[in-house]
Amino acid sequence: QVQLVESGGGLVQPGGSLRLSCAASGSIIFSINAMGWYRRAPGKQRELVTSITTGGSTNYADSVKGRFTISRDIAKSTVYLQMNGLKPEDTAVYYCHAAVRTYVSGNYSPLRDYWGQGTQVTVSS
Repeated sequence: QVQLVESGGGLVQPGGSLRLSCAASGSIIFSINAMGWYRRAPGKQRELVTSITTGGSTNYADSVKGRFTISRDIAKSTVYLQMNGLKPEDTAVYYCHAAVRTYVSGNYSPLRDYWGQGTQVTVSS
């Protein structure tokens, strides 16, 4: 099995900061390609916030550029999201994503998408 476990959400005032973490684990993991963060705000569709490749290339939604920073510890299979200058419109459930190739019984899988359980981020005074 592959598990993504998130932590770090919570309530913060506008202008504040939070750091999210997501650790991937599972005995069948062969490799992890891109990792990233999505979010779903109330009444809206899930959207990509940011992603990072194994080579360190990053991609950010325009709405978070300059405020959010994604980083990754490949050895720990962990991705981080540092969120600064938080705004009320950043309020959402944040989901970790990883594209994972597994190895089971001598077979390598194609890359598959795995998701964390979600962590609530609320920005309010």
